[in-house]
Amino acid sequence: MNGLLQVELTSEERDVLLRGLRYVRSAVMLGIREPSRDEKCRRAGQLDEIQNLCQRLESAESPRVHA
Repeated sequence: MNGLLQVELTSEERDVLLRGLRYVRSAVMLGIREPSRDEKCRRAGQLDEIQNLCQRLESAESPRVHA
């Protein structure tokens, strides 16, 4: 098992996920924490993960509808 999860989404579902990820990113950025070096690194890592996922979702092709 490689840990890869594949999910099919409509463009509307993808947009909902992107809005949620933007909310989570804002919460991470605005979180009140001790300014320790470890905490800054952890926060930066979380923000990178969120940004990478957002980019993957944004670049995913929307499903084509055949009429």
